[in-house]
Parts: sequence; C-alpha cells; structure tokens
Amino acid sequence: MRDETRGGRSSKPYRFSRSRRLRGRLAFKAVYQSRVRKSSGPVLFCGLPNGRTYWRLGVSVPRRVGSAVQRNRIKRLLREAFRLSQHDWPEGYDLLIIVRPHEPLKLAEYQRLLSQAMQSIHRKCGARQAMNPSTAVEKIKSARKR
Repeated sequence: MRDETRGGRSSKPYRFSRSRRLRGRLAFKAVYQSRVRKSSGPVLFCGLPNGRTYWRLGVSVPRRVGSAVQRNRIKRLLREAFRLSQHDWPEGYDLLIIVRPHEPLKLAEYQRLLSQAMQSIHRKCGARQAMNPSTAVEKIKSARKR
C-alpha cells in the first residue's frame, strides 16, 4: 500500500475502501434510528458513533431524485467529498446521507455541506453521550436483535 501525496509531502491515505462503507440494512437502520440528524439543503445527514477509529459512509439516493445517471453522479460526488474530508473530522462515526431531489451541486458545495453537518453531528452526539452513558455500539447490537 502506498500513501498518496499532496503537495509533495506524505499524508494520510485518501482512500474509500470497503471497510469505510456502511453496508447492510441493519447498519443503515441503526444510524437512521439514532435520531442525530442534520439537514443541509437538499441533503439529510444522520450520524452515530461507531466505536472504531475511522468513519463509515452510507449513501441513500431514492429514484425520485432523477435518472440513474443523475443519482449515480450525486453518489460519486458525495463519496468523493467524504473521501477528501474524512481526515479533518473527529474519529469514529457512521454517517448516513439521504439525498432529496435536486440538481447535482459542485464538489466544493458538497464538501461544505458535509463539513457543516459533521461538526453539528459531533456536537449532538457528544451531548447525548454525556447525558446517556450507553454506547452507540450497544445500540447497533440491539438493532441486530430486532
């Protein structure tokens, strides 16, 4: 594995590997039911601490957003925004992005929306954990039992 470089110096790897993806109905359900949400323009962000040292991302783009070409373009842009920005945020969250109908935005705009949402989700999750000592990992396990 080689590290990608930015500006001639070594930096963290900017990859979006399979381990960084939120997969499966139960994982999506656990994040969605966490009720930690931030709506930013045409996108709804849901977050949940995952007890890992890295972020995981899930993207949901319903058919009403547009044609398959348009939906796939939005997904690619959101994944790219996540890939480039993931090292700027606190570690250990699952993020679910639910897209509402809109024309695709530019990559910089998705990055801005994502950064604002992540700061908000981190504040909300921190406040919830301070009030409630149960961990997010236990919530995911209980969602699997249902």
